[in-house]
Amino acid sequence: MSARGAIQREGIPFVFGILCLLAVITVIEMLIRWGMINPFIVPKPTDIVMSFERIILEENILPRFMMTFGEALMASLMLSVVGISLGVLLHRNTTVRLATQNWVAAIASAPLVLMYPLFLVIFGRSAWTIIMIAFVSALPPVILKTLEGLAGTRAVLINVGRSFKLTPSQLYWKILFPAALPNIFVGVRLGMIFALINIVGVEFLINFGGLGQLVNELAERYDLPGTYAAICFVILVSVVFFIGTERIERWLRPGT
Repeated sequence: MSARGAIQREGIPFVFGILCLLAVITVIEMLIRWGMINPFIVPKPTDIVMSFERIILEENILPRFMMTFGEALMASLMLSVVGISLGVLLHRNTTVRLATQNWVAAIASAPLVLMYPLFLVIFGRSAWTIIMIAFVSALPPVILKTLEGLAGTRAVLINVGRSFKLTPSQLYWKILFPAALPNIFVGVRLGMIFALINIVGVEFLINFGGLGQLVNELAERYDLPGTYAAICFVILVSVVFFIGTERIERWLRPGT
C-alpha cells in the first residue's frame, strides 16, 4: 500500500472523528448558553478548556500523573508476568483448566474495585493497595487470552513440531507460544487498560495520590470546570495509553 493510501486509510477516519467530537462539544456549548442544560451540573466546554492551564499550573498535575503512571506500570508488569504464566499453566494442566476457567471468566466480569476496603486492611492506605487492586482486576483477561491463544494453535503446526521430534518444552517456545502471541498481546493490552481504570477509580475512592485524587479534591471544592477538565485529562491519558500500547504491539509484531 502506498504512503498516500495509508494516510487516507488512517487519516480520514481520524479527522472525521475529531470533527464529530468538535460538533458534539459545540452543541453542548450552545445548549448550555440557551439554558437547556443546567450550568451548575455541566459547565460550558469553553470554561473547561480555560481550566486546563489552571489545573496544570496550580494543582501539581505532573507529579500526580507520574504517580498514576508508576502504579499503572507496576501493575502492568505484574499482570503480564503472572497472567501469561497462569495461562500457560492452565493450558498444560487440563484438570486445573476445567476446574478454574469458568471461575476466572466470572472474576473478569466482577466489580472487584468494591473490595478496596479489604485491600486497605491488608496493604494500608498506600500505593500498594491501588496497585494490587488493579493487578487482581486486570489479571483475568491476560489469563483467558493467553489460554485462548495457546489452545487455538493450528494442529498442523503442532504436528510439524512433533515430526521434528521437538521436546514438549521446545514445542511450547518454538510453536505454541509464537502462535499465541497475537492473542497474548490483546490480553495484555486489555489488562493494562483495566488496570489504569481501576487505579484512577481507587485513587478517587480512597483519596490517595494520583489523578484520581485530583478529581476528588476538585469535586469536593465544587470546582466544576476544574473537575471536568481533570476528568478530560484522565480520558486523554487513557487514550494516549491505549494508542501507546497499540504502537508497542505493532513494534513487537512487525509483520502486522
